[in-house]
Parts: sequence; C-alpha cells; structure tokens
Amino acid sequence: MRIGFHGAAQTVTGSQHLLEVNGSRILLDCGLFQGRRSETYERNRNHPFDPAKIDAVVLSHAHIDHSGNLPHLVKDGFRGPIFATRATVDLADVMLRDSGHIQEADAMFVNKKRARLGELPIEPLYTIEDAEQVAGHFRPMDYDQSFEAAPGVTACFAEAGHILGSAAVALDINENGRKVRLWFSGDIGRRKLPLLRDPVLPDAADYMIMESTYGDKPHRDPEVAYMEFRDVVSRTVGRGGKVIIPAFAVGRTQELVYFLNQMMQSGDVPRVPVFVDSPLAVNASDIFRKHPEVFDQETRDFVMEHKHPALDFPLLTYTRSVEESKALNMRKEPMVIISASGMAETGRILHHLRNNIEDPRNTVCIVSWQAPYTLGRRLAEREKRVKIFGEGFTRRAEVATIGGLSAHAGQNLLVEYALAVKKQVKKVFLVHGEEKPAMVLKGKLVEHGMTEVYYPELHSSVEI
Repeated sequence: MRIGFHGAAQTVTGSQHLLEVNGSRILLDCGLFQGRRSETYERNRNHPFDPAKIDAVVLSHAHIDHSGNLPHLVKDGFRGPIFATRATVDLADVMLRDSGHIQEADAMFVNKKRARLGELPIEPLYTIEDAEQVAGHFRPMDYDQSFEAAPGVTACFAEAGHILGSAAVALDINENGRKVRLWFSGDIGRRKLPLLRDPVLPDAADYMIMESTYGDKPHRDPEVAYMEFRDVVSRTVGRGGKVIIPAFAVGRTQELVYFLNQMMQSGDVPRVPVFVDSPLAVNASDIFRKHPEVFDQETRDFVMEHKHPALDFPLLTYTRSVEESKALNMRKEPMVIISASGMAETGRILHHLRNNIEDPRNTVCIVSWQAPYTLGRRLAEREKRVKIFGEGFTRRAEVATIGGLSAHAGQNLLVEYALAVKKQVKKVFLVHGEEKPAMVLKGKLVEHGMTEVYYPELHSSVEI
C-alpha cells in the first residue's frame, strides 16, 4: 500500500493524495493549487499521474482547493465515481461551474495581454462545459454510511464541521489479509461555529493524513467574534451608515447571515435591511437551506423557535441581477451588504466599496485573512488612499476587523484531534499547512509522546 502526496504538501492549497492498494488507485481530493499565476497554471495543468488510471475519487468537501481540479481530471480521462456527502455534491456542482467561468475569464484576460505581445493564446484550464461533465460522476453518500471505494477498501464519511457537507474519511483497508484504518481529516472545522455540527474526532486510526493550517496558534472563541460583529453593526447603523462586508461566498457569508438573523431576532442590533450580493453566495445559500440535516442543534432550535429557516428572515434579500446590485448604491438608508470576493479583488464588492468608502458614516468590515497586495489587505491596514478600478479614493469610512471567524481548527483542537488516535496510530502525515505552523504542531505532538509525525514533500510517497 502506498500514499503519494501530490498536493497540499508543504503548502496549503491543491489537496491531492493518491492511495494505491490492491491494484486500485484512489484519489483523496482533487483540488486546485493557488499561487503565482504562472506556477498555478502549469501545476494545475500537468497531472502527476494518469487520470485515466484513477479508479475513484473520495472528496472531503467542496472548497476549490480540494475539488477545483475535478473538471480537468475528467477532461483528461478519468471515468470513475466521485464519492462525497450529499451536501458536498450539490455545493461542488455549483462551485465547479463558477470556477469554470473564472477559468474562461482569466484565460481571456491573459490572452489579451499575450496578443499585444505577439504571443500565442493559452487555453483555459477547463471551461463551464467541462465543469458540467463532473456531475455525472458524483456518488452522493450519507454521513456514517459505509461504501466500497475500491476492492478491499471500505470508506465512511464523518462530520468535519468545516463547511456545509465537509467530511473526514475513514478508510478500512484489507490488503492480502492485513487490515488497517487510514484516516484522512480533510479540513478540520471548529467547535461552536454557527450552523454546523462540531467536528468528529478520529477513531482508532493506524495511519492519519491530517491538516495543519493553524498548527502554530489557537483561535479566539467564536462568541467573541459574534459580540464584536454585533458592536460594529450597532454603531454603524446608529450613525446612519452602511456596513459593507467583503466575504467568501461559501461558508463565511452564510455564517454572517445567521449571526445577523440572531441579532435582529434578539433585539441586539436595530432591524435594518440585509443584502447578500454575490451570485455564487446566493446559489450556495440555496444549497444550505436544502440541507438542514447537517445543521447543529442550536440552529435547529433557532429555526423551531422562530418558525423560519436560519438563512431566511424578512429583512434579508438575496440579489441575483446586476440591476438589483447597482440599485443598492442608490439607497441612502442604513443597511448591511455582504458581497464577494472575500479579499475585495474582484466582483460586485468593488462597486459597493467605490460608492461607499468616502462616507464616514459607513464601515468596511473585514472578517477573514487578507493576502498581501490585495485591496482587502490595504483596507485592513487602514490605508487612507486606495485604488478601485484604477481610480483613487480617500478612505473616510471606518474599517473594522473581526477575528475568530476562521472555519479551520486552531492549534488546541488540532492537538486534541491527533491525540484521539495516539494509542493506535503508527504514523501521522501533516498536510495542508505551511512549514512554520506544521513544525510547531509537530513539536506539540512530540511533546505528547507522538514521535512518528511527518511533513511530506510534494510528490513524495510512502509505503505503509
């Protein structure tokens, strides 16, 4: 039995791990690598294996760094099943089509520059049509439902608590009479996050592939983030302003909507209109409402008490058309606008910032980590002059940053997660993390007596 680490190895993105056993090849995730444009294109285009020889894919969740290269895999010859939870199947279908649109748009943008330089055009990694072909390969599964991923390999999804439908995967393997359990964590979520159930700890694993994104620091309590967000909304509305929130379309947007629903139902903030202005976020929210079976008990109680879905309330509007989006900037009353992208680099959020950033009554609320050189990072650093669509603006709006909303487990839970299998596990492989957090986490596990902890290099493999 061999595991090859072909993505999210000594980095965070592009999750792909290849299990070879009993003559079969099972791919755990098939994500897009995200980094410098030139490296990203080449790395995602060139598979480190023959897609036609992959027998099955087991997908942990729908985030693009875990699912985003599935259209390219299918395009290049993969013909097997893709196993995922029911919610992941629905969410991934929407996200992959959106990703196909982005691939086409990015290629068109690059080709305009290449044409001016007399260079040949590039092809998009895949198209919307390619993304649509993935749907026929999906095999939806319930949590805790055993299924045969390949001969001698029985798999089962366990709640990961990261995003809607996210799962860890337990693989019980019988190889020539030798029985072992391999546990793949996917992305580990957090306890007490809104909407979702808490992550399930691993059970009796012999080997574990485990994420390490925040292995170097614990997170603040989500309840603190709730209170900070409540205060931002209250003081902004109190001075007659708008709260403008750049937010990722899947996960973060739905959490914020749920928070606002709770706040307005309880009277913690004034009742003002709330708008979700992102086509992908709107589609993703539709899928959230379709899958109440994955909600935690707090959300179920809230729905029962107030007799309406957690992601719908009278003051909430999901805008679908460009015309509806533009109309928001003509309105002057207090409101909350949640719009993509999460780092304020593309999409409708730019128009909302352009129209509202110079009004001191307004607040730009930053709710996630911002990459260097993005508009989101410049706003988070409170720069007074920013460019939007190439035009300079003086920032007079307040900027508020809300920590504690990450959907990834912090150091404390990661340590607890690994220690859950301390008595039986033979080796732990840390993936989905940069070197510093992974090494800090490894040190913590060694302190607890777990000495067989590894940080595999990209394209390395190990016999187990």
